[in-house]
Amino acid sequence: MTQQEKQISYMRPFLTMVFLFLIVGFLTTANTQFQGPLKETFLQKVGDLKNTFATLITFSWFLAYPICGGVGSSWINRYGYKGTLIRGLWIMIIGLGLFFASSYFTVQFPDADMTIGENVIPLGFFIFLLGSFVVGASATILQVVINPYLAASSVKGTQAIQRLAIGGTANSVGTTIAPYFVTGVVFGGLAMEDIQIGQLMLPFFLLMVTIAVIVVLLMNLSLPDIQGTRAEKGEKLEKSVWSFRHLTLGVCAIFFYVGVEVCIGANINLYAIEQNYASPALMATLYWGGMLIGRLAGSSLSKVSPRTQLTVTTVSATVLTLLAIIFNNPWLLTAVGLFHSIMWGAIFTLSVAHLGKYTSVASGVFMIGVVGGAILPLLQGVLADMLEGWRSSWFIVIFGELFMLYYALMGSRVRQRAD
Repeated sequence: MTQQEKQISYMRPFLTMVFLFLIVGFLTTANTQFQGPLKETFLQKVGDLKNTFATLITFSWFLAYPICGGVGSSWINRYGYKGTLIRGLWIMIIGLGLFFASSYFTVQFPDADMTIGENVIPLGFFIFLLGSFVVGASATILQVVINPYLAASSVKGTQAIQRLAIGGTANSVGTTIAPYFVTGVVFGGLAMEDIQIGQLMLPFFLLMVTIAVIVVLLMNLSLPDIQGTRAEKGEKLEKSVWSFRHLTLGVCAIFFYVGVEVCIGANINLYAIEQNYASPALMATLYWGGMLIGRLAGSSLSKVSPRTQLTVTTVSATVLTLLAIIFNNPWLLTAVGLFHSIMWGAIFTLSVAHLGKYTSVASGVFMIGVVGGAILPLLQGVLADMLEGWRSSWFIVIFGELFMLYYALMGSRVRQRAD
């Protein structure tokens, strides 16, 4: 098969991955945007730990990444890319069903709750947390497939970081529309205090149907494997994937990247509410919209190296976050999204460079770092409760940006190759 034929054969699968990246982004951000509404509904009887409990929604989602990343890579070696995608989407339907069940259970059994100290929490809230974990597991498995597939699939006129940026653009479309889906569609534009938990049922049922349709379409779509990116069935890898230093540090870098990305995306609305700003959902939308614009721009940077892109964006994000703290202004944080936009693609590209047949396993290992999206926002919520405000908690973001700057300048240098 000629190179041109490979480019043509991979175009449709490439576009499929881009669309699935949109679904992952939409559900990830929609999940975080339930923090504010559920804080006002499920957590009305929680005392001084409302911020901590609210951030458990994000924690549950991202906890799935270190647990299920290895599952995704082992499924790729066993079932191939297509078989793994289909299984991941079925898991997503189950998770959405749990979201539906959390609302139904709470409506049917309003007095079913659990007391932790002086805090009274409806049992339906814990069902929602379980659903968040299960849908997060699905997103993990899908990304274990999507990232190496986008990086390795040959599309004429593009380099790996550009294809990841294109996928990231679709991801950002999903993250941009998600906040208004939650506030406008799910909750009908109601004020926080007027939201009813029963409004969750219909939207989540419709999402289950939509994903089921996608599964049926995907089962009938040709999705060829990409040679040289995974071990053949029964083949044993000679060394541990952790022996590649640039990958190990890349996992650390993605820990801080996802952590600080979600800190702003999930908690900026809580910060804005504390400062009595109108339309906190608008700030989240502008933040994710900035990521969309940045990824659109990044998809055209064919001659700028991933290392240079990561260096410039981390420095810029650090300066903006520091200014937001100094002026106590959440609007400045919305601009950080513009620079967070291409960090994922840059870090992933640098992390899997020259890994050859270790790439699919590395993709699963890479997902372990995404647990930063669970730990850092939760830690920030705890600090906000301890410090009685969100302002100083944003130093967590600055620390994460500085580690990524170190990775760009030194940690990503390749010292050992598999190919």
